[in-house]
Amino acid sequence: MESSLSQQLRGFRARLLRRYDHGPFVSCLSGLYGCRWRRHERKQLGDCCCNKLEGASFVFLVVAFCLTLVFLYFWGQAKNDYNDFDCFGHLGFWFPWSVVLLVISAVFFTYISFVMLLAVCLLSEGQKLYLHWSHKIVIAVSLIFSGVATAVLSDLWSKEWKTLLLSFQITAPYLHVGGVLLMTSLAWPLALHFFRMRSRVRRGLIMGVYVTLLCALYVVPLGLYSPCIKEEGSLGPPPDLIGHRGAPMLAPENTLMSFEKAVEVGSDGLETDVTISWDGVPFLMHDHNLQRTTNIHEVFPNHTNTIAAMFTWTELESLNAGAWFLSQDPFGTVGSLGAEDRQLAGSQSICSLLDFLQLAAQRDKLVIFDLYRPPRGHPYRDAWIQRTLEVIHNESSIHSSQVLWLPSHLRSLVQEFDPDLQQTSSSQLPLEELQSNSIIRLNLHYSSMSAELISEYAAVNISTNLYVISQPWLFSLAWCSGAQSVTTNAPQLLRPIRSPLFLMTPAQYNLMWILTDLLSFIVIFIILFFHWWRERGLACSDSKILMENGTYRQMKTEMSDIWSVSSGNSQPERMPSLATVTEH
Repeated sequence: MESSLSQQLRGFRARLLRRYDHGPFVSCLSGLYGCRWRRHERKQLGDCCCNKLEGASFVFLVVAFCLTLVFLYFWGQAKNDYNDFDCFGHLGFWFPWSVVLLVISAVFFTYISFVMLLAVCLLSEGQKLYLHWSHKIVIAVSLIFSGVATAVLSDLWSKEWKTLLLSFQITAPYLHVGGVLLMTSLAWPLALHFFRMRSRVRRGLIMGVYVTLLCALYVVPLGLYSPCIKEEGSLGPPPDLIGHRGAPMLAPENTLMSFEKAVEVGSDGLETDVTISWDGVPFLMHDHNLQRTTNIHEVFPNHTNTIAAMFTWTELESLNAGAWFLSQDPFGTVGSLGAEDRQLAGSQSICSLLDFLQLAAQRDKLVIFDLYRPPRGHPYRDAWIQRTLEVIHNESSIHSSQVLWLPSHLRSLVQEFDPDLQQTSSSQLPLEELQSNSIIRLNLHYSSMSAELISEYAAVNISTNLYVISQPWLFSLAWCSGAQSVTTNAPQLLRPIRSPLFLMTPAQYNLMWILTDLLSFIVIFIILFFHWWRERGLACSDSKILMENGTYRQMKTEMSDIWSVSSGNSQPERMPSLATVTEH
């Protein structure tokens, strides 16, 4: 029994110490990585994994992998603002630039990741690296694309870097786990080559870099902060939802249908933009001209660039404000609409402020709007505030307390005229100034989100609204940060959310990262110990075989020498000997 067990253990040890040569697999890897289908070369003991040129190529590959990963992550988190980017530059037409960039970056990252995986597999098999020139060209192109795209977006759309930083408050705990898993998986090829290297300097450098990065990853959670890591019972109510220009994913923006859809899906308030026509009728229009959201190029082809406020209400009413939504499909949601909704959307016209306020009054919804001052030469250039207030008080049935008054122009006079209006500011002013202006609500871009700041405002009865939040992860972050309301393009997506995504208690988070680090350390230690033991055993086996082969060669050589010497005198020696034997 014991001899059988010992034989099994010796057999198992022998299998561990055996050098396996996965010929077809290695040939496939070498062919895909370097187009060397029959010429793969195993690294000899003590050799480097590649020459200097191929070493530089591998570093080049690692840099490309990191840069494409960063850009893909950055652009993926910017999805909340894709619609703004697609209309960037006021080109007069809509195009899905954001999707094009996302697809290109995803393709490059997938390609680079595949080549990176091939390199790691080759290193794990103890093979030398020879990157094919075609891969090098694609890697160079991906580096150029990622670098240029990052630089251009940083210049034109720099606020998105704040979105990236905000995303870390949600994803950092999971990025930490992913980073630790990646470093743990690299331990196998690293240990394989580390214990076969003869250069102490090279070994120290490689292991030093690896251990430094690994230790940094292990302690990163100590400096992480996320408002979604909260004690049980400390989470406040979900933010109210304010439909940004209605529900622009379900209907043409700033149309009556859009606001009706926003109410149907559960919005608590409605947001819009107000401009005053030439004849004094306030109407809803975000852009300064009518090119993007109407058919003005058909009705008034000679006035496509004319400012919207320079048209009369009769002229504005003659325009179609819905057909563009069906043809351009800005959010990619038109396909989800029924036939009736499509027909209704295609027949929408420009909405007046009066109709908007009447809808809000009937459904008991809050309203907030940006009010654009007419250009010079306009009849209502200096009476725009007064004309808007007239519609609110004299023409509509909405109560003043339902109106979040955002315009800062003549605020003191407006407050004196109607104290019931909810004074709202779009600027982060000192608390004393906000209180002196009777501000009771802030309307801030989501990039300025701060749980500490929101808490300070709430302490003096100033609520915070964040705009424009359409992604569930951003809504979750706003909820955890304590925001009282958010303006959104997607009320139909955010309303069903019953709990913030990624919400966890500090105890759960500590358990997650400590357990991850501990398991990673144990696995890496086992891998390093195994390779140390295996290379030590292989070295002993190789030395033994070398000694046996050397003795055999020496014996063979000596016997050959003796035979050579003997063969020269073989006949004279053998004949007397035989004769002697015969004579006896």
